[in-house]
Amino acid sequence: MKRLFTRLMLWTAPAILATACSNSGKQAESSSKDSTMKPIPAFDTSSIDKAFRPQDDFDSFANGNWKRKNPIPSTEGTWGAFGILDKENSEVKLKGIIESTIQSKENAAGSDEQKIADMYRSFMDTTKIEKLGLAPLKTYIDQINAVKDLNEWINLSGELQKIGVSSVLGIYVDADDRNSKMNAVKWVQSGLSLGEKSYYSGKDERMTMIRHEFVKHIDKMMALSGMKVMNAGKTLLSFETQLASTQLSNVEMRDPIKTYNKIAMSELKTLAKNVDFTSFAAKQGIVTDTIIVHNKKYFTSLNSLLTKTPIETLKLYTYYKLISNFSTYLPKEIKNEKFNFYGTIKSGIKEQKKRDIQAIDITEGLGEGNILGRLYVKKYFPESSKKKVAEMIENVRAVYGERIDMITWMSDSTKKMARKKLASFTYKIGYPDKWDDYSAITVKPDALIENVISNILWSHNKMLKDIGKPVDKSRWYMAPQMVNAYYNPLNNEVVFPAGILQAPFFNPNADDAVNYGGIIAVIGHEFTHGFDDQGAQYDDAGNLKNWWTKQDNENFSALGKKYIAYFNAFEAMPGVHINGELTIGENIADLGGLTLAYYALVRSMKGKAEPAPIDGFTWQQRFFLSWAQVWHNNIKDEELRNRLQTDPHSPARYRINGPLKHLPEFYQAWGVKEGDKMWIPEDQRVSIW
Repeated sequence: MKRLFTRLMLWTAPAILATACSNSGKQAESSSKDSTMKPIPAFDTSSIDKAFRPQDDFDSFANGNWKRKNPIPSTEGTWGAFGILDKENSEVKLKGIIESTIQSKENAAGSDEQKIADMYRSFMDTTKIEKLGLAPLKTYIDQINAVKDLNEWINLSGELQKIGVSSVLGIYVDADDRNSKMNAVKWVQSGLSLGEKSYYSGKDERMTMIRHEFVKHIDKMMALSGMKVMNAGKTLLSFETQLASTQLSNVEMRDPIKTYNKIAMSELKTLAKNVDFTSFAAKQGIVTDTIIVHNKKYFTSLNSLLTKTPIETLKLYTYYKLISNFSTYLPKEIKNEKFNFYGTIKSGIKEQKKRDIQAIDITEGLGEGNILGRLYVKKYFPESSKKKVAEMIENVRAVYGERIDMITWMSDSTKKMARKKLASFTYKIGYPDKWDDYSAITVKPDALIENVISNILWSHNKMLKDIGKPVDKSRWYMAPQMVNAYYNPLNNEVVFPAGILQAPFFNPNADDAVNYGGIIAVIGHEFTHGFDDQGAQYDDAGNLKNWWTKQDNENFSALGKKYIAYFNAFEAMPGVHINGELTIGENIADLGGLTLAYYALVRSMKGKAEPAPIDGFTWQQRFFLSWAQVWHNNIKDEELRNRLQTDPHSPARYRINGPLKHLPEFYQAWGVKEGDKMWIPEDQRVSIW
């Protein structure tokens, strides 16, 4: 499913509610009832590496010692604040909730607690999983084997998509970009096992190796699942390479105008004369008169590709998708092979997490994360945080308005519209005010795949109920325990789950500078997404509608192109540069978030005495140290290469150093002068919001 939401991070990780520390930086006593929790300092000065000058490499100065003391675990491809919180959350808070449900003898049938306990048990019952083998998927395997022609394959692909087995097209329901109050059915390109089209065309050694290993992986998966097909890997690579050539790039997919094409459902028959895509949708329960497609030419290309592809190849493709999709819940040989390719070869991860930790992750997926999530917030989220964060948000809104008024490249008429959009921003904090009904999800202690399918079908049926209905503005698209945040342009809203309202992002006992460099910069980041290269194309009501004058739009575009060129110049690893076009939205949001947070901090200090230095650092310096602390990160080369190819966020090191070179406030705080490596000429600096 593809939504335009812009998130703080690409991934969404569960999190704990950590405790804070005092203004002096000394550790405070934990306020958590869980005695195993360790207090977290506001800013840990032991992370600093004074072998580096902050004027030359701020990331290495602020985080150098932290990086040395925190090697990447063998179960991870990257390691930073998000991963650490995820690990602590899984192994302490969420594990504790799950264990209490397992130990309880009072779990009523159908209750949240019963579902949680039995999902966990079903994943941990490896004896049963090994004994069953592929038996839980036999019905679907038989259906694939029985397919005789293209139309039967299309129908079955639609049926299987209901249970999460992807095909060449994805269908989802979301707000209509040009009528954001009403839901619409959207069709998007899909089906690439390697994730993005550049993996199929890249000529460098790394990409060539991944394709070679992909062929070997397919052959092994077929052998392990009992499917005897000659040259299965080469056949599927060839098919997916042709499929990839018909798709838009990830940069092109960022264009909300180019990817908005509203057509009558009947028009599909003229775009694809030989493929019955209406049946593909009907098999999923989707009936509608109009749809929004991201690329009309894709349907014509699919018509040509699918028509000329042998039916045995299409069946092989679907069989692999089925086995790959459910591999986590199958016998260990299949599960391990899936991990070997996607985890080790593609991402550099050496070993899987322990089974009980994986079981927690699997259990957390129930009800889109909310079944476990509502128990989580009940136990660990302080309601006082909602009020504090709401106050922070309003502070950022006020500063953003002031910044808009100060802009020199924008006319008064566009400023008026920008102010209108800013005033219309809404926000959600912590967790949903109302929860979905999860009663249709059935979970048994000895039926893992059936449990997973029941959960997927619940989510699919929930989606179907939205077709043709007004948008539910109260809905959340992240579980409350996620360490993340997002901006939804269709609702013109910013959303902050409970999981991110903890150190190092939010620390109620820390000095203001640390919190403003952390959670306030996060809030500012999400606000700025409403005015980045994508968000700025949506108006105050969340509709894709131009509210700019021609000249202002050209000025904004010129600033964006300048910032794209700046990030394009960063060589993140030998021979591989950051894709400035892919990352421009997040880069603008980081720059804007930092700027807003800094001036929100200045605004908060009006009429107050100048804060005294802490640990030898001024409040200005601690603000920037906090920003660096939020993004401290180690990453394996394999994972870095993947992210440079697909992630709309720049690598952490460049999220830290990148925007700082454009902020005069950073220069002033750290005495950066010409000749320092963190210095760039004033005419090369970018200031947008």
